[in-house]
Amino acid sequence: MTDPNASTAPWRAGVIQDFARSELFDRTFDEGMLLVEETAAYLDGAGRHDSKILSRNAALAYASESMRLTTRLMQVASWLLVQRAVKEGEMAPEAACAENYRLALEAGEQQAAIEDLPFGLVSLLQRSERLYERVRHLDQRMYVEAAAVDEAPRPVQAQFDRLTAAFGAA
Repeated sequence: MTDPNASTAPWRAGVIQDFARSELFDRTFDEGMLLVEETAAYLDGAGRHDSKILSRNAALAYASESMRLTTRLMQVASWLLVQRAVKEGEMAPEAACAENYRLALEAGEQQAAIEDLPFGLVSLLQRSERLYERVRHLDQRMYVEAAAVDEAPRPVQAQFDRLTAAFGAA
């Protein structure tokens, strides 16, 4: 079986490694992990109290939005951990190109009315959305758009290949 990432252009692996070693990655990683910890602390502490004093509808919205929040943050944290594995040499940059390491698109579900939700949850939701969008942009630029460039048709090379096939290597 062939490696699906074997065709990854060498420049792309360099871009991935450069990002993983960058200050931007370090700041994004720290921000993401801090937000994960802050969210866990809120949901296990003040958030429990806040959710108990909500109306039935607001409590349902709280449960739904807290689930979306944790899912979003787990996706971001997983993506960041893959980049850290590249940085630390535990994963080849080519392996990080695998589709299963891409940031999943969020479902287009309807958001709850935030005016009924506690400020602590709303703040975490907004911050996680901004972080997710930044990481999604990085993921798109580094992997998805780069893959399209890697796979772009090369008409001159195709002509050379046809000539080589027709006349043999000289």
